[in-house]
Amino acid sequence: MQAKNTYLLSIVLFLIVFSCKSSFKEPITPSKTAQQTKILPGAYDLNRYLPLLQNKRVAIVGNQTSEINGTHLVDTLLQRGVQIVKVFAPEHGFRGQASAGEQVADSKDKTTGLPIISLYGKHKKPTSEDLKDVDVIVFDIQDVGARFYTYLSTLHYVMEATAEQHIPVIVLDRPNPNADYIAGPVMENKNKSFVGMHPVPIVYAMTIGEYARMINGEHWLKNGIQADLTVIPIQNYTHQSVYRLPVKPSPNLPNYQSVRLYPSLCLFEGTDVSVGRGTNFPFQVYGAPYLPKTGFSFIPKPNAGSKWPKHQGQICYGKDLRQITPPTELYLKWLINTYQSYPDTLKPKFFNKFFVKLAGTQSLQKDIEKGIPVEQIKAKWQAGIVHFKTIRQKYLLYADK
Repeated sequence: MQAKNTYLLSIVLFLIVFSCKSSFKEPITPSKTAQQTKILPGAYDLNRYLPLLQNKRVAIVGNQTSEINGTHLVDTLLQRGVQIVKVFAPEHGFRGQASAGEQVADSKDKTTGLPIISLYGKHKKPTSEDLKDVDVIVFDIQDVGARFYTYLSTLHYVMEATAEQHIPVIVLDRPNPNADYIAGPVMENKNKSFVGMHPVPIVYAMTIGEYARMINGEHWLKNGIQADLTVIPIQNYTHQSVYRLPVKPSPNLPNYQSVRLYPSLCLFEGTDVSVGRGTNFPFQVYGAPYLPKTGFSFIPKPNAGSKWPKHQGQICYGKDLRQITPPTELYLKWLINTYQSYPDTLKPKFFNKFFVKLAGTQSLQKDIEKGIPVEQIKAKWQAGIVHFKTIRQKYLLYADK
């Protein structure tokens, strides 16, 4: 009898364990969430924009991020019989392999044979000659939501050129991975450059399609002209959506961490401090040979994403940000603390001329040099941010916070 009871108990225990194991499921990572799979960039909505391309000579403004389910937009449209006559490429080139600031020459795409015209360097704006055989332009480039990311400037010049030549431009909208906050000083017009062309904060919380509508609506193009603009919206998207880019937007933004840290760390590009260009973790660290020795260091070396990295071959001491939760603000303390830690003899060379262009204002550098507390620095931005938010509201296409 005892043996029988023991046998029955064993069966019950087996069934309980089996039931527990069969009900176990692998945790769903953020990149596999239902929300992530439902977000469809404008490029995916072919039924909406293919009719606008029928019997037209089409030019594409794109790079490696211009894709649909892993297939390049150019290849997708060619397969559907669209007559593409040329491609315009922004900074880093059509395939996104050139280093930051590197001149990209006109060429031909090896896959399709299409002519590629670079819109970087001295030739930032399509000329009338470039557009003489074009009926419509399609713009499809992934932005990261920071004013100094140069694809916004490329968008501006493309819209300006198409407006002057009376050519329609279609923007295939893509999510902004930094759309959940607004921060930074509003750019002053006297500091206008290719890393900041419009009076907006550093972080503006708009998609590139919404931004195009703002450029048009605020008459920011030369002489106040307006482009014949169509925006193909993103499906199932809000400004609070978490979006992990399927393709790295440029060589030195290799992952989600770098994209989220980019707005805060890019200000270091206007200083003597490295942000990890020439390493396997750009825009996830910062450091310099002249900072106090810490438990973390790195040595920048030339690589595919940076042929001439800052402090090449030197040991840089600083901070490793690869494992932190990225701040939902423009985080100035890294910059301020680093300046304060720099040797007094080198402080006059800490900032370079590029810093004012990145910041969009001279006051930020002056405030840091004077030792103004970070809260007071940010308080100066608020009036400009409030004004910008009023403007921004007019051009939103998606639910806001």
